[in-house]
Amino acid sequence: MNTSQVIAKYLAAAGIRHVFGYPGDPNIEFMEAARQDGFEFVLARREGTAGLMAEAYGMITGRPGVCMSTLGPGSSNLVNAVANAWLDRVPMIALSGQIEGKRAPVFTHQVLDHNRLFSPISKWATEIGPHTAGTIMRKALRVAIAERPGSVHITTPADVVGAAATDDRIVLPPLSVRPVGVQVAATDGVDADLGRRIKSARRPVVLAGISAQRADSTAALTRFADTVGCPVVVAPMAKGIIAEDHPYYAGTLDMACQGFMWDFLRTADLLLAVGFDAVELIKPWTLAVPTIHIDSTPNTDQIYTAEVELIGHIPDILEAANDAYAGAAKWSEAELRAHHARLSALYYEGRVAGRLNPTDVIDVVRRLLPREAVVSADVGSHKMLVGQGWTTYAPRGVLMTNGLSSMGFSLPAAMTAKLLDRARPVVCFIGDGGLAMVQGELRLAASLKLGMTVVVFCDNSLNRIELKQMARQYPSWGTVFEPTDMAKLGQSMGCDGIQVDDVRELERVIAAGPAADRPLVVGAVIDPAQYSAQF
Repeated sequence: MNTSQVIAKYLAAAGIRHVFGYPGDPNIEFMEAARQDGFEFVLARREGTAGLMAEAYGMITGRPGVCMSTLGPGSSNLVNAVANAWLDRVPMIALSGQIEGKRAPVFTHQVLDHNRLFSPISKWATEIGPHTAGTIMRKALRVAIAERPGSVHITTPADVVGAAATDDRIVLPPLSVRPVGVQVAATDGVDADLGRRIKSARRPVVLAGISAQRADSTAALTRFADTVGCPVVVAPMAKGIIAEDHPYYAGTLDMACQGFMWDFLRTADLLLAVGFDAVELIKPWTLAVPTIHIDSTPNTDQIYTAEVELIGHIPDILEAANDAYAGAAKWSEAELRAHHARLSALYYEGRVAGRLNPTDVIDVVRRLLPREAVVSADVGSHKMLVGQGWTTYAPRGVLMTNGLSSMGFSLPAAMTAKLLDRARPVVCFIGDGGLAMVQGELRLAASLKLGMTVVVFCDNSLNRIELKQMARQYPSWGTVFEPTDMAKLGQSMGCDGIQVDDVRELERVIAAGPAADRPLVVGAVIDPAQYSAQF
């Protein structure tokens, strides 16, 4: 085998069947190897969105998403997506071509030092060679998937990709790792026994995050909430880890109604940080509540303090606590119903009667789509409302970036979700600013015959920044742009398109849904006044 064939064989052995990319000369040998191995190549309209599609692949499947670029500007266009996967804790393998090794030290045209470029924004950056191909691929897969998961970047020089590989054995490393046993770390003099701490607490609260979702903790966490009578607050990227119609689901942190949710956590006398990753924090951690860290990795960030750390397989730790607990419910369901009523009232503040409000858009889509629908949310004011207001019933029912939080994520993410499961309804929520960054991918969605819905919140501004200008009594300068006719834009890209500005028309459009083989672009012209009241 040549080096490219070794790369393709390793990816195939790991269960990966898609490559997202934009090719150049140094990629040709790898593309042919991938074609011969039966991969599907998705030709994105730019390298950055190829990378975001690969990130979504990793979110959905748990396997590394694979993206590919050529050298020079191709590789630098991948930077944002590689960094996004790194901070979102999503496994990714990014491959970038390079000129021949004999020219690289002295030639300058389109030559960037990939290792220096990608090392600060990935778990590992390296270069592959014929004598290291198998070892590099084994390490790349293991590093990408190991806790905390993230991106790996591999440079593939033009004189290497077609060269006969001497390191060509296909031997996969462990790709599904379950920690055995529990390591305990505790501050001197502090009781580290989880069962006793829960029993003695009057108002324990769980804060669950993406590490718990990766560990498939839904069943154990739901049982814990039921057994202990304990509210569960979730981090945004972990939405659905407990069904949000469960009586002990208590809301999402750092989305809409931020202050209310932080105040709720302050009422706890014991906080259980279950797989919570501080990379998702938008507001500084100001809680003084005694905290127990339950995760697969130690609390080395120290962004929040935890006097006890239980390190191991999260479901096992929760199930042990479930089996040991025999007391009464710590919180009543009536208390949680009152909490939900207050949260709901705050969520709907600022609605303008007779106008299409952002919460109206979310409510209409949620009401008319089945429970199993997948939505993606982009970055912007609408994300804050989707994060709190979209009812999610299962893990990975919402795809969003909340680590690096890159605008333009939700359209590539929704396309990947639909590509991987064409039978499942998929809706992309995106602002008009975010769509402007990636709107060329609508043509790809049409060419792939993806029957998905793209709902665009149209307010002609970068609202998150405009609100901050308003708060300082500055004019809206550099944050307002011209309106786009989303119906014409969608149609020009081979999609169906329509523009709406009232609830009744939106209900009609969403109820009808997209064609089975063609995307539907819905421009929802909203009144942004609710954003001002919320944020």
